[in-house]
Amino acid sequence: MITHPSFTVEPWCLRETELNLEVLAQSESVFALSNGHIGWRGNLDEGEPHGLPGAYLNGVHERHPLPYAEAGYGYPESGQTMINVTDGKIIRLLVDDHPCDLRYGQLLEHERVLDFRTGVLSRTARWTSPGGRTVRITSRRLVSFAQRAVAAVVYEVEPVDGPASVAVQSELVANEQLPTIAGDPRVAAATRSPLVGEEYFAQDTRLRLVHRTEASALRVGAAADHLVEGPGSTRWTAQCEPDVSRLTVTADLEPGQPLRLVKFVAYGWSGERSLPAVHDQVDGAVAAAVSTGWDGLVAAQRAYLDRFWAGADVEVEGDAQIQQAVRFALFHVLQAAARGENRAIPAKGLTGTGYDGHSFWDTESYVLPLLTFTAPEAVAPALRWRHGTLPAARERARQLGLAGAVFPWRTIEGAECSAYWPAGTAAFHINADIANAAVRYVMVSGDEEFDRGEGLDLLVDTARLWRSLGHHDAAGVFHIDGVTGPDEYSAIARDNLYTNLMARQNLVAAADAVTRHPDRAAELGVDDEESAVWRDAAARMAMPYNDTLGVHEQSAGYTHFQRWDFEATPPENYPLLLHYPYFDLYRKQVVKQADVVLAMLEFPNAFTEEQKARNFAYYEALTVRDSSLSACCQAVLAAETGHLRLAYAYLGEAALMDLDDLEHNTRDGLHIASLAGTWIALVSGFGGMRRHIGEDGRPDLLGFAPRLPEALSRVAFTVLMRGRRLKVDIGPTHVRYRLVEGEPLEVLHHGEPLTVTAGAPVERPVPPATARPEPQQPRGRRPAGLATEEEQLRPEAQE
Repeated sequence: MITHPSFTVEPWCLRETELNLEVLAQSESVFALSNGHIGWRGNLDEGEPHGLPGAYLNGVHERHPLPYAEAGYGYPESGQTMINVTDGKIIRLLVDDHPCDLRYGQLLEHERVLDFRTGVLSRTARWTSPGGRTVRITSRRLVSFAQRAVAAVVYEVEPVDGPASVAVQSELVANEQLPTIAGDPRVAAATRSPLVGEEYFAQDTRLRLVHRTEASALRVGAAADHLVEGPGSTRWTAQCEPDVSRLTVTADLEPGQPLRLVKFVAYGWSGERSLPAVHDQVDGAVAAAVSTGWDGLVAAQRAYLDRFWAGADVEVEGDAQIQQAVRFALFHVLQAAARGENRAIPAKGLTGTGYDGHSFWDTESYVLPLLTFTAPEAVAPALRWRHGTLPAARERARQLGLAGAVFPWRTIEGAECSAYWPAGTAAFHINADIANAAVRYVMVSGDEEFDRGEGLDLLVDTARLWRSLGHHDAAGVFHIDGVTGPDEYSAIARDNLYTNLMARQNLVAAADAVTRHPDRAAELGVDDEESAVWRDAAARMAMPYNDTLGVHEQSAGYTHFQRWDFEATPPENYPLLLHYPYFDLYRKQVVKQADVVLAMLEFPNAFTEEQKARNFAYYEALTVRDSSLSACCQAVLAAETGHLRLAYAYLGEAALMDLDDLEHNTRDGLHIASLAGTWIALVSGFGGMRRHIGEDGRPDLLGFAPRLPEALSRVAFTVLMRGRRLKVDIGPTHVRYRLVEGEPLEVLHHGEPLTVTAGAPVERPVPPATARPEPQQPRGRRPAGLATEEEQLRPEAQE
């Protein structure tokens, strides 16, 4: 979308300079506001026209059945779908009895600006009604980081060319009419009118609605209060019914005489609290917001974001689009997580209903790395949500005949929602992804309370899963059979390399953790024998390798499969899963998304430099990137193996996934993991940042191996590590390490140990990359930055 003429490239905001209905749904996603608890899509204030109206509360969902033509033991019985809750952002406008609908009359001016530093979405418009009267409309909107339950809007209308009678209708609306869902009819039925009214109220300037869901039994409350400023003719009335509570403000205005409405909205929900409790909760929250006032909310928003940017900003020189894109990415990832507070981080955040609002492994493997090094206070709550789902994960393990816990592939409340088990249940690596996230968080934060509490619980249950899932062969080698790795074009494989490496770290980390906390280990029933079994399985873990080719195998025997016929695959047949049976994909060498490449990113010490180069070249020729999770990983390994131009092209693909709507589905919500991947590509790719893992599988220290492509003249970023704040400033020939805050920090620079102290920056040269032959991609799948004009005509993809 950033190439669309409606949008400009600016370093600290996203600006839309004209309204284009053909990209309205996409713009609603990119202009969405959230704090991890409340999500408001970037719909126009007046409610219509819209692409997909949306107001969401993290965790609020409805259940629906998952019937099967041929049922099997262990199949999930119900699905979960995020629902559109009470919409509190609607402020309708009538000018001389003409509804303000920008499809009618004449829109003379339109501009929206999402400011990444203030967290405020601003809008200005000049519209001439069908009756010929022109008005100027301005609005500002925020979802508060400081007051978790609160969102607010300032709406102002003023006649331009003569007197006008205006009516402003501020509403709370439940069960909004949504566009027809073309997919699963069961999901459509669950979301058509998911809220059952329990209470409706309107008095003076105050509004309230309380509803409940039927199957999931959740109670949702929304309340609003208003401040009204206008001429002496200004009047207002309030009215309500089960699904609508409305304040109507009327005034006769002269040119230069505005009518101003400040709307404060509060939300609350619970699966346990009573109707009076939820009623009181939202009333209390909205009263607190009114007391703070609009200016106070804006000041608190700016202060919150100032703290975030001080520890998270990435400066890019040489590419204005990438500079804008990485800040857009950081802002939206923060919005997805900041105040989630023991709730999941959905794959789309709270920007749309794509993937039914489910959380996947994306959270732990893509989103949490960014947050761990920039906003660690948002990481522990996300992991505590996983910990809160342990009872369901343990029950799932028992159902599958396994020990420990089996975490779901996709879920909202903790139960498995994937009806396709080869890509769901069999993707056991999610258990190690969660363990890895816990290990990473403790390493970076030093949070000892989490380490001996929720962290230890997660490590123990996931370690027990691996030991029961795998087995030793006659030679003593430990194998894990029947699993699906990150590449979803391969399934039910033996010894997936990524899964085995992750499981090995998981087992060692669990054994180390119980050694650190013997009292808690005793509580969990872990003795010395069990932890020794974990270490033995880790030490003997199978690592499939093809000696003839000199490459690691994605899974045992993978390199002996027939290669996919890329030459005979037309461009319009991508993504492959929409045009070919899984049976054909599963038995051939074709990679949907980074798998071995991701393993090399996570475990840099498990591979030699030559192995990384050979592995990358081999799998690059097989990877079609039918997933938005792939480009950022390929960018990192391309940079590490010296292919900087290729890495830069992959960075562009990850960074512009939503701003350019590369996969033609941004309308359903943003790709939060790909946004996080922008940071990963810059920091782990061109910054070369890695957690170096010791031979025993334990994290050791941070290393950097910076190198820039020719297109970039500078990249600078800050990472947090055990209370220290380190700034890494990379130029074409030298890099500067500066400790902004904290005690001295030891790091590696291209393998050389350095100690950085406050007030004494350390500068080192950037060594040239080793020259290697450029790796090849499958026909028609070169990244856009390198592709020919014909190859750039990529059809719609997924994820």
